[in-house]
Amino acid sequence: MGSSFEKFQKRRLISSYFSVVLSIFLVLFLLGALGFFLIHSEKISNSFKEDIPMSVYFKDEANDTILQAFDAKLKGSKYVKDYVFVSKDDAAKNNKDIVGEDFLEFLGMNPLPNSFDIHLKGEYVEAAKIKQIESDIKTNEMVSEVIYDKKLVELANENIKKISFWILIISSVFGLISMLLINSSLRLSVYSNRFIIKTMQMVGATKSFIRKPFIWRSIRLGLIGSGLAVIALIALTFYVDGLFPSLGIGKDYVSMAIISLGILVVGIIITWISTFFATQRFLNLRTDDLY
Repeated sequence: MGSSFEKFQKRRLISSYFSVVLSIFLVLFLLGALGFFLIHSEKISNSFKEDIPMSVYFKDEANDTILQAFDAKLKGSKYVKDYVFVSKDDAAKNNKDIVGEDFLEFLGMNPLPNSFDIHLKGEYVEAAKIKQIESDIKTNEMVSEVIYDKKLVELANENIKKISFWILIISSVFGLISMLLINSSLRLSVYSNRFIIKTMQMVGATKSFIRKPFIWRSIRLGLIGSGLAVIALIALTFYVDGLFPSLGIGKDYVSMAIISLGILVVGIIITWISTFFATQRFLNLRTDDLY
């Protein structure tokens, strides 16, 4: 009978530890994922904005010297991520591939201009900055037109600001919920040992002496849960990096180290604080209140 009861107690204890580790793992993994997104939010938003093209069209009078000079200017520009020169002939060929007919045959000439398709760096894809870039390009008298989707630029910046704001709100709320969930799991773990706590107190053990083993055990559980969360987050990082290699997230070891360290520290702090107050509550209870 005694053996069966001991086995039951042992299973219940293991189940309690498992639930604590699982709670810490899930909460810190999701919290770390939000932190990961916040750290890389600018990089992600810039990647989206850099896909918005700007096309610069030249007049027919623009000769090779003028085009080469503009090419050199783009190479030295701080706002250009990449660009492609599209000649009149290439534009005609692309148009033929799209339309399926050779319009040059019945026009007898090529009306399409030479142009440059430019992708700006993300930080310059803002209404004020991109307008300034447009004005700078138009100082070239041989430029006939500069075209980009102004509405898309405005929408991109507005939506990115909204998303960033709500992610900050969600992260704050989730941080509070995570502390409550971990605190609840640890309190349940301590609750199952409330009689042991009171017995030790009755035989003269000090509060700090009684509290110490519970705190160290909770910190160990916190480290296990945090460690699992770090491993899962690193796996997520490389998975996202495989989907979007241009972002270079998998090579950002500094951010990865900061998030991992943050998860470990948060896991230790939350488990320490939660266990301290949980044990303190039962230490201050009267014996009759334990039931």
